[in-house]
Amino acid sequence: MNAHFTSELSEAYIALGANLGDREHTLMEAIRRLDEDPRITVARCSHLYETEPVGYVDQPLFLNMAVCVRTSLDSHELLHVMQGIENGLGRIREIHWGPRTVDLDLIWMEGRRENTEELVLPHPRMEERAFVLVPLSDIVPPDEPSGLYTIVETALDKLDGKEGLQLWKTCSWRSASAPSGS
Repeated sequence: MNAHFTSELSEAYIALGANLGDREHTLMEAIRRLDEDPRITVARCSHLYETEPVGYVDQPLFLNMAVCVRTSLDSHELLHVMQGIENGLGRIREIHWGPRTVDLDLIWMEGRRENTEELVLPHPRMEERAFVLVPLSDIVPPDEPSGLYTIVETALDKLDGKEGLQLWKTCSWRSASAPSGS
């Protein structure tokens, strides 16, 4: 864990996706930039999944994944950091649900409920999206206190359309603060 934290930490889950350029490199760079912020530590990383586009379907396949972070930021501050990372990695918003170099969505934060113009928590469509739920199921522990595990598992059981998603690669990223294997 980064040593720069001074206030209480919250756990948050972020869904990541990319379908333009070097998708895997862009996702790993987004995770690196999250973890590089002294107020954020990436705690867990899901596998990467290749998924069919949803909504606007005339575009390349996506790589999707999820991370769990611990942060001293509030939800809006974390959202702004995520948007800065998207912009820094060339995200341009031209077509709703269209192609993108990278997309970071704040899905869940310590069971908080928010409904502002800028942010809705939990994410309003997470239970409808296999490309969010399957990666989350990789990293949400069964004893997660806010009930996210139950929500993810229940939604996955009900969800149709998981055939448009396949395991692409295990995550090879790890925090610089993680112990090395040597």
